[in-house]
Amino acid sequence: MITLTHYIGLSLILFGIGTIGFLVRRNAIILFMSVELMLNAVNLMLVSFSYYRSEMFGQVMVLFIYTVAAAEVAVGLAILISLFRHIKSIDINQFNLLKW
Repeated sequence: MITLTHYIGLSLILFGIGTIGFLVRRNAIILFMSVELMLNAVNLMLVSFSYYRSEMFGQVMVLFIYTVAAAEVAVGLAILISLFRHIKSIDINQFNLLKW
C-alpha cells in the first residue's frame, strides 16, 4: 500500500535532485530542467495532499502552476536562444550582457 509518506519522500528526493542540479551546474538548459524538476516535486506534493484530504483545491492549483510553468519555459527558452545567437554559448558565466 502506498501511503502519503511515500509521496512525500519521493517529492523530497525529486526536489533535492533539482536543487543540487541548480546549484552545481552552470549550463542554462540544465538550470531550466532543474527548476522544472523542483516544480514537479511541489506539484506531486500538492496532488498527493489533495488526494488524501479528498479536496480538489490542490489539483486545481497544479493546473494553474503548469500553465504558468509552460509560459515560463517558452519565455526562458526564447531568451536563451537569443543569447546563444549573440554569444555562441549557453554557459551562465558568460551571460554578462545585462550588467551595467
